[in-house]
Amino acid sequence: MRVAQKLYEGVALGDEGTVGLITYMRTDGVSLSVDAVAEIRDVIARDFGTQALPDKPVLYQSKSKNAQEAHEAVRPTSALRTPASVARFLADDERRLYELVWKRTLASQMVPATLNTVSVDLAAGSQHGFRVSGTTVVDPGFLAVYEEGKDAKGEEDDEEGRKLPDMKPGDRIPLADVTTTQHFTEPPPRFSEASLVKALEEHGIGRPSTYASIIQTLLNREYVYLDARRFRPTDVGRAVAKFLSAHFTQYVDYDFTAKLEDELDEVSRGEAEWVPLLEKFWKPFSKTVEEKGESVERSEASGSRVLGVDPTSGKPVSVRLGRYGPFAQIGSAEDEDKPKFASLRGGQSMHTITLDEAIKLFDLPRTLGVSNGETVTVAVGRFGPFAKRGATYASLGKEDDPYTISFERAVELIDAKELAVANRIIKKWDDAGIEVLNGRYGPYITDGSKNGKIPKDREPASLTLEECQAILEAAPEAKARFGKKAAAKKAEVKKAPVRKAAAAATGEVATPAKKAAAKKAPAKKAAAKKTAASAVKKAAKKAPAKKAAAKTRATA
Repeated sequence: MRVAQKLYEGVALGDEGTVGLITYMRTDGVSLSVDAVAEIRDVIARDFGTQALPDKPVLYQSKSKNAQEAHEAVRPTSALRTPASVARFLADDERRLYELVWKRTLASQMVPATLNTVSVDLAAGSQHGFRVSGTTVVDPGFLAVYEEGKDAKGEEDDEEGRKLPDMKPGDRIPLADVTTTQHFTEPPPRFSEASLVKALEEHGIGRPSTYASIIQTLLNREYVYLDARRFRPTDVGRAVAKFLSAHFTQYVDYDFTAKLEDELDEVSRGEAEWVPLLEKFWKPFSKTVEEKGESVERSEASGSRVLGVDPTSGKPVSVRLGRYGPFAQIGSAEDEDKPKFASLRGGQSMHTITLDEAIKLFDLPRTLGVSNGETVTVAVGRFGPFAKRGATYASLGKEDDPYTISFERAVELIDAKELAVANRIIKKWDDAGIEVLNGRYGPYITDGSKNGKIPKDREPASLTLEECQAILEAAPEAKARFGKKAAAKKAEVKKAPVRKAAAAATGEVATPAKKAAAKKAPAKKAAAKKTAASAVKKAAKKAPAKKAAAKTRATA
């Protein structure tokens, strides 16, 4: 969409200046203006001949009842600007998109292609023969410009779709090679982006302006992933689809979605009220949710699948979805002993994993040996595989396999991690709890709660404790994370009435106190704005600095 926006806003075309190459792209319209159609027909007649032109302009109608058709269809602002003539002014993505828009626009106003489906028998002596089926092109029509869906085909093309050269009975065909192939019956191919949009159109689900967001939602929630331009379901996607199909059948039905969209369209057009519509949906839906919450077991919701029995313990081995992804489990919650858990490896699926593969997952943690008097182990944690020696944890590299990594490689990773940690500490005062550290963006000072910047003209190793304390004192307070700030604000709001009530009970006036607090705010802000460099200069005269700060607060 960003590339289309750039083509719409305009591109510098040399002497022509900045020119918009396509019309407004956020539209569901399929109609073209009369002037544009006339220009397109002239270009077709010039480049492909008058035989490629239909007698009348081709008109199209939208299938969607509530399509956004305030604008005409996306088209080149001028069909006379061929992709070849503007290619040198465009980036690769811009060139490809403009070429797609230009070709499809011209193809939409050309005659249909005429193809013959034929089967040819090729005699190989008197005893044997070969047969080939395919199509021969009688009149290419719009295929001379653009062939839709070519990117979704390849080696999987069926025989009927194969293009054959012109042949006549009695022709002798030269034999180039003889190859032996074996064919198996295969299921229908998985959806690509194009075929999924086509299926949504057929079922009346969504509209052109929402197809992109539907596909993006499937990818963002990791229900599917793209493999060779085809959507393949993840373990999460399979579990969700299975659960919804079993317990919320009416809500995942194609007709339900299409019908609800039609009803919402009626609301948007002012033909129906929205409250009765939502009430008709919500009451039975909320009731179903409550019933399923009481009757459905957790194992069913997690897509639990029993693989067999562990030969060592005799306990059942199962796989299911957890908070951090699919995992294998030996035993159950009802057993006296705590069940064992192991995460599935990358590339493994809980729907295809075998019992042997699942049992092998429990080989971790592995004990590799002893280094520096401490045991070296390898395991998989929440953030991936790691090697451990004593209190040191080192993440494994992408090329390292926790099931096969050697003792030497694990020690190498741990030593590198300890060296990095040792080099991270430039200076440290244990009694004060202050450290000078090498960080991701350079050296800094910290006491665990606040971080201070080191002046550019100072060497980090030469800083004294007093200078570090002064820098931290002048540093701003660390920003709260994960909602702590919001929680603190709520606490302040709740405390305010209590303070007011206390003041009323003692006969004190609360307003001056509030004003005094308000006056203190600029002083704090000014203190936060002190530079680290000035803090270092005043570190040698700590007492006077405090007095000066106190004076500033008093006169603020």
